[in-house]
Parts: sequence; structure tokens; C-alpha cells
Amino acid sequence: MFVSAVHVNRAPMCQLKQRGNNGEETRLGTMAKMEVKTSLLDNMIGVGDMVLLEPLTEETFINNLKKRFDHNEIYTYIGSVVISVNPYRSLPIYSPEKVEDYRNRNFYELSPHIFALSDEAYRSLRDQDKDQCILITGESGAGKTEASKLVMSYVAAVCGKGAEVNQVKEQLLQSNPVLEAFGNAKTVRNDNSSRFGKYMDIEFDFKGDPLGGVISNYLLEKSRVVKQPRGERNFHVFYQLLSGASEELLEKLKLERDFSRYNYLSLDSAKVNGVDDAANFRTVRNAMQIVGFMDHEAEAVLEVVAAVLKLGNIEFKPESRVNGLDESKIKDKNELKEICELTGIDQSVLERAFSFRTVEAKQEKVSTTLNVAQAYYARDALAKNLYSRLFSWLVNRINESIKAQTKVRKKVMGVLDIYGFEIFEDNSFEQFIINYCNEKLQQIFIELTLKEEQEEYIREDIEWTHIDYFNNAIICDLIENNTNGILAMLDEECLRPGTVTDDTFLEKLNQVCATHQHFESRMSRCSRFLNDTSLPHSCFRIQHYAGKVLYQVEGFVDKNNDLLYRDLSQAMWKAGHTLIKSLFPEGNPTKINLKRPPTAGSQFKASVATLMKNLQTKNPNYIRCIKPNDKKAAHIFSEALVCHQIRYLGLLENVRVRRAGYAFRQAYEPCLERYKMLCKQTWPHWRGPARPGVEVLFNELEIPEEEYSFGRSKIFIRNPRTLFKLEDLRKQRLEDLATLIQKIYRGWKCRTHFLLMRRSQIVVAAWFRRYAQQKRYQQTKHSALVIQSYIRGWKARKILRELKHQKRCEEAATTIAAYWHGTQVRREYRKFFRANAGKKIYEFTIQRIMQKYFLEMKSKMPSLSPIDKNWPSRPYLFLDSTHKELKRIFHLWRCKKYRDQFTDQRKLIFEEKLEASELFKDKKALYPSSVGQPFQGAYLEINKNPKYKKLKDAIDEKIIIAEVVNKINRANGKSTSRIFLLTNNNLLLADQKSGQIKSEVPLVDVTKVSMSSQNDGFFAIHLKEGSEAASKGDFLFSSDHLIEMATKLYRTTLSQTRQKLNIEISDEFLVQFRQDKVCVKFIQGNQKNGSVPTCKRKNNRLLEVAVP
Repeated sequence: MFVSAVHVNRAPMCQLKQRGNNGEETRLGTMAKMEVKTSLLDNMIGVGDMVLLEPLTEETFINNLKKRFDHNEIYTYIGSVVISVNPYRSLPIYSPEKVEDYRNRNFYELSPHIFALSDEAYRSLRDQDKDQCILITGESGAGKTEASKLVMSYVAAVCGKGAEVNQVKEQLLQSNPVLEAFGNAKTVRNDNSSRFGKYMDIEFDFKGDPLGGVISNYLLEKSRVVKQPRGERNFHVFYQLLSGASEELLEKLKLERDFSRYNYLSLDSAKVNGVDDAANFRTVRNAMQIVGFMDHEAEAVLEVVAAVLKLGNIEFKPESRVNGLDESKIKDKNELKEICELTGIDQSVLERAFSFRTVEAKQEKVSTTLNVAQAYYARDALAKNLYSRLFSWLVNRINESIKAQTKVRKKVMGVLDIYGFEIFEDNSFEQFIINYCNEKLQQIFIELTLKEEQEEYIREDIEWTHIDYFNNAIICDLIENNTNGILAMLDEECLRPGTVTDDTFLEKLNQVCATHQHFESRMSRCSRFLNDTSLPHSCFRIQHYAGKVLYQVEGFVDKNNDLLYRDLSQAMWKAGHTLIKSLFPEGNPTKINLKRPPTAGSQFKASVATLMKNLQTKNPNYIRCIKPNDKKAAHIFSEALVCHQIRYLGLLENVRVRRAGYAFRQAYEPCLERYKMLCKQTWPHWRGPARPGVEVLFNELEIPEEEYSFGRSKIFIRNPRTLFKLEDLRKQRLEDLATLIQKIYRGWKCRTHFLLMRRSQIVVAAWFRRYAQQKRYQQTKHSALVIQSYIRGWKARKILRELKHQKRCEEAATTIAAYWHGTQVRREYRKFFRANAGKKIYEFTIQRIMQKYFLEMKSKMPSLSPIDKNWPSRPYLFLDSTHKELKRIFHLWRCKKYRDQFTDQRKLIFEEKLEASELFKDKKALYPSSVGQPFQGAYLEINKNPKYKKLKDAIDEKIIIAEVVNKINRANGKSTSRIFLLTNNNLLLADQKSGQIKSEVPLVDVTKVSMSSQNDGFFAIHLKEGSEAASKGDFLFSSDHLIEMATKLYRTTLSQTRQKLNIEISDEFLVQFRQDKVCVKFIQGNQKNGSVPTCKRKNNRLLEVAVP
């Protein structure tokens, strides 16, 4: 390192003059000029460089930061390290004028600023050909993301110009809004918290002009997609899309603007003060266009985002299978349908993937059902994978656009913006991984600053006072050790066969890490934590460099496995959506890989190792971000919180190392090569080893011996002023740098700063006066309302008292008048009372008896059922006629109430039943068994049965009865099945098998129906003599629904002919068979076939029916 390593241990001006005892005015004049150049650091609020702080204690360190913070000085140096305190508001210190002020200036020439470090890193890369990296570290909410954007904007402003260069710079800058929209979210500590790690390598050519860049992302917090802690939001892009998209776009994406419609979006923090999601959406769309996204690519990205949103609305319900296993079904398939329309996936394929899981082992496939919990897990896993893969695709797509197009040798500047250290109420796997990354960054900071500083002095035999510091390598080893590390044991637990749970993982940690001094667990063998109530049984605690963090072990195994069922991968690969299909290459059936994918922990560990290796190849520049308070509010400086951060960042140790050591060191060869033009003996070439040449050079320049020391391979310079002297002498010798020397002494634009402060003061005063007046007005208004309410209450109570008094007076007067009138009436009618006393007593007694009778009847009324024959007994003989009349009236009334409940159809049924009762009651033994059976009529359902389609087409009338009857053969008495059909005008007989109509009899030709009085189903239908239907004689049938058929035939005939059909009930009747009359006689007999009546032909004139 060169200028970036310069320290600020400057000797006072008087000391410089005392050292110049040789009387040479040239060198004293040079030092005087040097004092003028660096005086800006000596005349600022507090101390601009902590190395100059006296005395150096934790208290003075914090007080100096607070003093500068209160005066809007948020940047402070520790040598070449920049401390940045988040102001939580906009400050006018990043204008284009400020960029020009710090451009090509010495690091310590102006007040501390992030632009100074950016300029130093850029010039070291451009002029000295050294790759640089800027490491931005700090807690979540400390301002790391904003710091990285400031660094990139400064580098873009000071590098070269031109159409191509400007396009590259614009693409590099516009990649930030895209990545922030998809990778940042609001947390309880930060409204724009990076939920992924980003490392960007910006590539430059030999002139220092940007050629392109490469972005690497680390472990997106994809669990945030499906669940957010209370008070936090999902990723910005979801809210930006719903707030800023046009109605046409939302309709195309099948979305609604209402956040509450989506289960994946938390509602308690959906709106963030000061954040315009709609405007940010337009910014993101514009940035995507500048970076190089085609219109169809941007639309495809938004379609994937919409699909992720709608996945959260899919819900499942349990369903039991025949084999007793539980499976899940989707409740509402409308959301699934819309997702499939967006992604081009067959709905049945995706639905099956949510309900079944296929496990493949060698040549075998086993398919198992998913219960509801597993289905929700599969849904969330798909949403998380879909979003995280989309984010990785975005990073790769941006890299394609911003990568360098030429193959020339490149210089690289890396900017690392990665998650800050996180300590929440509930810390899980994500916080564990994030804090592990911060441990590694702290370790590399220790190695490259504190540890390397001390070890180099010892290695070079330079006198050095040892300073103790905490080395967090022991914590990193606890986490990442390949055999006993927490990540290794977590991977081993995930890969172990058998039942694996978070509890078994914790049990293993308790066995292996119990004796580690930075590991704490309630269930470990270490007795000191057995009674620690602050340490739950299902947790473990790690003492990080930033403090102790309690981790909930729940979810560690699942999140580390990060499994996505193969069925879902294959369903995604089958999508008609090109982007989604490209995100799931493992879903290709021809490329099935049965090897278990690496765990999330091992992937992140490898990524961090690659990052650390990359950082160690570059010259580091540090920005240490500090969060002043937990309220995200301006003008608040919490000393306790800042003190905690100062301790775990090791800033005091850093200051001590810088103060005790040398500000600058360089190998002899490059040092001699850089400054050899300052000495005639070394210019233009030095013959011999480099160290003697450097000694000759420093002796020639007459630099005091206490200002430098010679190491084994390097020259060490104690005071930065000495280095500045060398640089100034060198610049004087280089004519092309004369302009730069003149620009160094440009001052601050004090007038602009003053006017800005004045305007700010006026605005603050105006707002304060407005606030004070509003508050005074509210107090006056509140007082007036209180007084008014008291007065109104007093008046109301007074009026109430007067009204109550008036009412009591009126009641008293009324009572007195009533008593007086009563007295007068009694006095007036007393002489008439005794003459009519008997009659009045009798009438009163009768009245009381009648009143008591009716009251008792009211409480003893029977139920409203018409068949209920209960009725209260008569209390007195003289009430006999009244009692009977009341019973009759009540029965008529409840019968009417009962009839009013009937529908028209039910009335018709009861009318038929009543008709049957009049025709057959006490006449036909079969009647009682038919009372409880409803009359259905159409028993065959001819309209629904395709077998009778031909029969249905032949009948145009309404069918009243459709029943299968047995037609008695006239010759031998045997029966044949026939379909009996009764319509409004005709009676039809049809063949049961073919449905062909055999006979059709008009109802006007039916004269009589005959049947026996016994318990059988035989009946005869007599036809009019001489009619066409009577050519073959009468019909004799047997049916199971005799009563219903006879009743409906009777009613239909009466309706059509206006004449009552004769129903003959006799155990012996005549039937006309062609030209002969046959007697049908019913007898009692024992049947061989049980209770079925049989018919038998005895002779030509007798047909005998045996009834059991």
C-alpha cells in the first residue's frame, strides 16, 4: 500500500523548525507550505482523526464522535480507516461540488469524507496499478448500502468521459435499484436492509476508465418470501409492483392492488413512511431498461413475481384415502388455475406435484401422498426456490450486460456490501449464517490491520510495543471447522440416515461443543448453564465478537437442507414460460441426478471462502459504519449502543496500533524507484543494492533520523508529514503534476454552507412556531370544551331536579284527588250498597269463577296435533255446554292451522288418501296396509330409463301411473307381466321387455272395477260392451299397489267423464272373456308358496283365487 497507508501523526510546526538546525531555508519553507496544506485537518469540530485524540479512552472516543455527529460531521478517520455514523437524514455533503473538492486531493487534505477514501482507492488503482477493495462493515441499519452507492457514484463521477464510458457507468449505477428492489426489505432496524450479500468488481482499463463489472451475490434471505417477522416487510418488489403497476398490467398478471389479498405480504408494515413504492417501481422499470433488459424479459420477471405472490394464496384441506393414509387437496383451484395460466404449466401436473412426492432410488420409484403440513411445506419451498433462482438469474443477466467487452488487462476495484451483524428477538439459521459472514469479515480486518501491523514490525526488527487484541479466529473455527464445526455437524446431521430433527442436531452440538468457551447451551454437560433461565432448552448461544446471540434451533435442519421435491422441479421444467423453465434445469427427465444437492450452509461457507480469498489479493480500504440509535431517527446519539459497536469493531485497538507504529512502510526497491529523482547520486540509476540507495537518499534530504527506521526489507516512516514532504518534493520535480498542486489549496465554499445553514434554521424556526401555535390553540380549545361540558352538565342537572320536583308534585296531587274522590263516591253509594249486595256478590263470584276457568284452560291446552284427543276436565257442572263448545272450536281451529301448512302437492296426496278411505275403508282387507304408503304413481321412471324411450315417444299425454302388473291369462289362470300406464284420457298395456304397446283403452270405455274384500291384489277392469277395446273382453290383473291404482283410476275417470266409476267389492264377480262370462271366486286356503295368492282355472265358467 502507498498513500492509503499514510498515518496522521503530525509533528507541530514549532518542532519542525527546531529540527531544521542546519539553517537551510528551502526545506523549512517546504515544511511551512506542507503545514498550510494539512491545516484543514487541524481546525475542525472535535478531532478529525482519532489517532490525534488526547487522551485516548473509550469515553473521549465516544464524546468525539458525538460532538462531530451533533454538528453533522458524520465521518471520522482512524488513519486510513473511515468511520461513518448514519445520520438517518439527507445531508448536503454529496453534491457535485463536493466531488470536485475531493478529486485528486491528498487523503488528509480536507475534512474526513467517504469521497476521500474513494478517491484514494481510485488513484491507487489508476496510478500505482494496485487492485483495490472497499470493505464496508457494520450492524444492520448502520448505512452500509448507502455507503456503497456513494463510493460507486464518486468513482463514476471522477473517471473518464465519453459515450461508451458514460454508458458503462450508467449501467453500473442503475444495477443498484434493480438489485435493491428484489433483494432489500424493511426490517425493524432498517427501512432498506440488504437481505443478500453483494460484492461488485468494477473493472478499469489502464487509463482508469470503467470497462464493466461483475456482481456476486451471497445467500439471499429467501425465507422472507413466505414469512416475515412482525413489523417487517417482504421484499420491496412485491409492494412496488402492486402500488406502481398500471391497471392493465395488473389485470394481465391477474393481480389486485389490495395488499390484504395476498398471504405472503405482511400488512402491519405494508406502508413505510417516506417511501413511495409507486415511484420506486417506475425507477426500477427504467433501471432495467438502462441495464439492458428487453421488454419481454422484464415482463417475464414480473410474471414470475406475480406467480410467487399467488402461490401464497393456495390453501389445502385434509382428505382421507381408502387405505387410511391422509392426503391433501387444494381448497380453491381458481388460484392454481391463474398460476398455471401465468406460467404455462398444465394444471393437473402442478396439482399432482402439490399432493404427491416421488422418491427415486436407482431403478425404483416410490410415490407417496403429502399431508396438509407437507403440502404447505412444498408450496413454500417452491415459492422460495422460484424467487431465489429468479434473483440469481437477475444477477447473471445484469452481469451479461455490464461485463467488460474487451480482453485487455484490467484493473479491479471491489465494493463489498454485505449483511450487517444481526441480533433479533428470535434468531434462526439466517441470522447464524449472516453473523458467520461478519465474523469472517472481522477476521480479515484483524489479519490485515491489527495482527499484520504488529507481526510486520516484529518481522522487520522494528522496535514495537505489543498491544493485546481479541482474535476472533476461535469463533470462526467453532463455526466452520471441517470436523467439529457447527456447520460441519449440521451437514452431517442432514445427511445422516434415520430420524433427523432439530433436537438431535442440538444434542450433537451439546456433546461436541460443550467445553468451547464461546458456546453456551442449557442441555450441555457444562454445569454453569444448567440453571441459566435466560437460555431456553431448545436454543444455543454463541459469544460472537459483536456480543452474545441466542439462536432458536427450530428450522436449522430444514433450512440447511433447502429441499425442493423433484416433482415440483419437473413440473416447473414443463412450464411453457421460458424463464421459469430455464430456472429449473434439474427438472429435465433426461438429466435426472440422484445425487443429493449441497446444503445451504456448505454452499455459503464455500462462497465466503472464495470471497475471503478474493479480498486477500487486493489492497483493502475500510469503511466502518456505526448506527447511532435503534429508533432510525435523526439527531439521536445513543452512547451505550455506539460504545457496544466500538468495542466489537475493535476501533480503540486500531487507534492504539496506529499511534504506536509507523504511518508508512514500503519495500526498498519501489521506494528508491519512486523517489530517486530527489537525489543526484541515485538519479537516474542507482548501482548496487536498494537499501544503501535509500540511505543515501534520506541522508541527502536531511530527514531527521527519528522520523524513519530501516527494517530488513522495508523503510518505515513514522510521521505522515515526512511522507508529505517527500511527495511534495517529487511533485515539484514532475511538471505534469503542477496543476494538481495548485488545486490542493481550494477552500470550502463557506458562503454556500452558511446560506444552507441559515435556510435550514429559518425552516426549523417556522415549523417550531407553527407547532407552538397549534399546540397553544389545541390547549385553549380543550379548556373551552371542558368548561362548556361542565356548564351544560350543571344546567341539565338543574332542569332534571326541577322536572323531578314537578313530577312528584303532580303525583302527590293526583293521589290526594284519587283518595278524595274515592271517599266521596263511597259516601254517596254506601246507602245503595246494602240493598244490592247479594246480587253483586253473586255476579262477582260468577265472574271470578269464569276468569279462573279461562286462565286454567289457557295453561292446560292440549297440543296442536289434530289426532290428539286430550281435553281438560270440566271444573263446574254449569259450564258443561261452554266446555263442549270450546272443545269443538279449538279442534276446528287446530285442524285449520294444520291444513294451512300443506303445499298443493301434499294436499293432492291427502285428497287421494281421503278418496281411498271413502272407497275402501272397512270394505277391503288390503286397505289398512296402504294407509302408510305414499302414492307415487310413476314407479318405472319411464322418462329417465333409456329402455323405455320408444314407449315414451309413443305417449304424448301426462303419465299418472306407470307400474308393472300381472295380467291373468283367460285360458289357464297364469300371469304375464305387463306395463300398466294410466294417462289423462287412456289406459295402456305394454310389453315389459320390448316396451311395445299391446292394448289402449279410452277411459270412457271403462265401466266398472271389481275386486274382492280380502287381502289380495286382484282386480278386474270391465269395459263397455260393443266398444272396440272390449272385443277381447275384460281385463283381470294382479298388483302390489291395488288401492293406489284403483283410487287414481277412479279420480281420473271422474275428472274426464264427470261420472263416478263403479267400484264393486265382492268375493265373487263375473268377468267377460270374449263371448263367455267367467265367475271369479275368492276362497281361503293354505298356499304352497307362502302368502302369495294363486289363481287357477277350474272349468270353463269358474276361475278360483286362493287367498291365504
